[in-house]
Amino acid sequence: MPPGKDAGVIPEASPVPTDSRLEGPRPTRVRYIVLALTIGAYMITYIDRVVISSAVPSIQKEFGFSIVTMGWILSSFQWAYALFQIPGGWLGDRIGPRRALTWIVTWWSLFTCATILAWSAGSMALIRFLFGAGEAGAFPIATRSLSRWMLPTERGFAQGATHAGSRLGGALTPVLVVLIIARYGWRAAFVCCGSLGFIWAAAWFWYYRDTPDEHRSVNTQERQLIRSSLDLARGSQRTQSIPWKRIVASRQMWIISAMYFCYAYNLGVYLVWFPKYLNDHRGFNLKQMGLYASLPLLAGTAGDIFGGWFSDIWAKWSGDLRTARRMVGAGGFVISGLSIVPACLTTNSMTCVWLSCLSMFALESTVGVSWAITLDIGGDSAGSVSAVMNTFGNVGGAVASALSAYLVMLYGWNAPFLVMAGLSVVATVLYLQINASKRLPMVTA
Repeated sequence: MPPGKDAGVIPEASPVPTDSRLEGPRPTRVRYIVLALTIGAYMITYIDRVVISSAVPSIQKEFGFSIVTMGWILSSFQWAYALFQIPGGWLGDRIGPRRALTWIVTWWSLFTCATILAWSAGSMALIRFLFGAGEAGAFPIATRSLSRWMLPTERGFAQGATHAGSRLGGALTPVLVVLIIARYGWRAAFVCCGSLGFIWAAAWFWYYRDTPDEHRSVNTQERQLIRSSLDLARGSQRTQSIPWKRIVASRQMWIISAMYFCYAYNLGVYLVWFPKYLNDHRGFNLKQMGLYASLPLLAGTAGDIFGGWFSDIWAKWSGDLRTARRMVGAGGFVISGLSIVPACLTTNSMTCVWLSCLSMFALESTVGVSWAITLDIGGDSAGSVSAVMNTFGNVGGAVASALSAYLVMLYGWNAPFLVMAGLSVVATVLYLQINASKRLPMVTA
């Protein structure tokens, strides 16, 4: 093994054999269509998730909910999302992403639409809880859906692109939702957004297959390219035993999970409370709120793509996967934390928005790297590994939704953002201990 190279080296795909006298057909690009469909699923998750954040002022006005009551309604989604992460990831590993994603997208789309039937705080919280139970499996199963399709050298970019899709969906939603609300009321927004999932589920079930070997449109060259990189056995569909004891006993798994708790807490404040913050504290009207709440999420979209892409380039150039993943993730948290403090303390509302954009860009530059790490260390158990990470993340999001309401009530709007800055410091320290080149024990590729 050459000096400086170790298990952290990303393997290069073996060249596709060709006849020396005649160049054979080029590999098809079916895996990129699979990636595009997966990005679509991520977009819909955030469209359906963020619609309520933009509707908060209208819902509060109609039902008279206090900010604390609204905080508990919003956190009910996150608690279900956290509780059902591991069952969702297990489902994807057990029955395959094709069937699993079809079922859960249909489920959560149904309950997105059902939000219009709520008549009280309790009923709305229950509907949001059931909605969250459906969405919980989305990211772990989607990660599993890519584990047998994307090459190792494409993982960071793929994870960055999927999460960029989710943030783009979240960024577009506030603008569209306030326009729908202004004309048709807040209930119409939930029906419009929920209907997208039914269309996607039908397209996914029709096109996607759990392995490249099952897909008719994959030619021999692409199949061989993928197989040579991932070392997949042809037509492997056996049910595998998920090494739960090994996963939960791993110190690295706990470090990754704690880091993701910090990430998801910070993201949760932006997703759930930033529109209300702009409306209530910064004085923006409903239409302005929709526009300026979208800007940090648009910046986050760029951050998702940049972080995953840059970590892949760094790893390929240096041959050091561990350092590439570690430094991009830690650097993102440092910049995000340094941007949050002046964003909340400035008296200029537009300065606050632009600094929040920088903070979200940096925060989101970590997420594609984090999910790529679950593929790096998890192999065929990536769905379950990512589910553990995302469980802790969404506990952070649930805590952020409810705790931020109390912090605002007791200490004002600066308090939630200063807590986020502190968690960015913690996440930086944790990221510097993660080793993406160290596969979890007894986890196969």
